[in-house]
Amino acid sequence: MQKKKIDLILYDLDGTIQDSVPLIVESFHKAYEIVLGECTRSDEDLMSYIGRPLTVSFERHDKETAEKLTEAYLTYNKKRMLEGVIPLFLGVREGLENIKSLGYRQGIVTAKRRDSAMITIDMLDIAKYFDVMVFSEDTKRSKPHGDPLIEAARRLGVTDMSSVLYVGDAGSDLLSARDCGASFALVDWTLMPKDEIGKLGPDFVISSLDEIPCIIRGREL
Repeated sequence: MQKKKIDLILYDLDGTIQDSVPLIVESFHKAYEIVLGECTRSDEDLMSYIGRPLTVSFERHDKETAEKLTEAYLTYNKKRMLEGVIPLFLGVREGLENIKSLGYRQGIVTAKRRDSAMITIDMLDIAKYFDVMVFSEDTKRSKPHGDPLIEAARRLGVTDMSSVLYVGDAGSDLLSARDCGASFALVDWTLMPKDEIGKLGPDFVISSLDEIPCIIRGREL
């Protein structure tokens, strides 16, 4: 039986396209130090929230404290991003260029706010590779729900989510894809607990974006 054709490749941003996880953890620590004087949360705990909105990351606190933590995080994180401390992962630019040259449509779906995400997207000059970009404020529900992926597909006229491939580095990315019926490819350079994500059953595990055309061609056989 012929398999579904992939019409759209969507990517998570942090930890997938750009090597920003270390700065995210650093920014969490700094926010707690600024607001509460110390950070008692472990790096493992903080990393488990990556890929979800900051409101979720700080929801254990009362509203006023959560708002202060969010503001401190964003201020510090923006300052550091403007210093150019976030690079693309090795081979990502070349991979994006190759996939675009082959005529496939690509997009970004991130739980980051638009103004924050666009700092590095512009600095790294990667917006030109994408036909759509969806940020945290673009949908009422974020990952691990499938709504952001559905919104990205909708903007490009794609109605069959089984023809969408989402590429990410976290369990929330996989669950988002599964929630809406998209396929999911885990990047093996993830800094998240790979074994735990593997137990969730990603459709593919890739070591390079250059493997994506092979996945697409395989699906078209």
